[in-house]
Amino acid sequence: MDFRKSLHEGSSVKKVIGVVSGKGGVGKSMITSLLAVAAQQSGARTAILDADITGPSIPRAFGIKSKASSDGVVLMPVSSKTGIQIMSTNLLLANETDPVIWRGPVIAGCVEQFWTDVMWNDVDVMLVDMPPGTGDVPLTVFQSIPVDGIVIVTTPQELVGMIVEKAVNMASTMNVPILGIVENMSYFECPDCKSRHEIFGKSHIEEIAAQYGISNIAKLPIDSSLAANADAGTVEDYSGADLAELKAFYSTLM
Repeated sequence: MDFRKSLHEGSSVKKVIGVVSGKGGVGKSMITSLLAVAAQQSGARTAILDADITGPSIPRAFGIKSKASSDGVVLMPVSSKTGIQIMSTNLLLANETDPVIWRGPVIAGCVEQFWTDVMWNDVDVMLVDMPPGTGDVPLTVFQSIPVDGIVIVTTPQELVGMIVEKAVNMASTMNVPILGIVENMSYFECPDCKSRHEIFGKSHIEEIAAQYGISNIAKLPIDSSLAANADAGTVEDYSGADLAELKAFYSTLM
């Protein structure tokens, strides 16, 4: 049985990519934001559906202070300064620090409404920033939204390999293709001697990817300037190594 929901009349989204992680703290929302910047700079009309309902951080990374508006029928996403369309619960709250204290079914319903009740304007690629884990919201996204594939975000710790496998297995169960894996905080490059240091341990991402037949891998270095841009709400101004790597990675997704 097909449970997928339809977009609102007049909306258009050509491709949907979910960004997932098996655990929190791996920089999934940061990668979603930067991947959207990479897509937009590559010429795609880009949108972000922030499905991390109780922990939304996308608007802050883009420095968005305005709220989403409505004509009484549909919600209008807020556009970033470069034209990325964004919908997030933080664009609906009176204050961005207000907590969202909802039970699972309400959260899942909100995710559905972000798909069905928002006027998405001629979007080439939509990135869905999902909360970590394999609970209600990822299940709702996979069942309700026509996801073309997912990108898994991880870090080098060996324990994370097990978490990645959980995400892979969920995608397989839901018949959603895995488009690639992004290993965040993969290494640190010394600015003086240019040597690379594996701060969080040796990477095992190639073995995990090979095990599941995933060919697209991006390994992103630790870059403090990216964190500074995100904290300042200027992620679109970032131009470092992480963006270059994600631009190349994005080209393999399309």
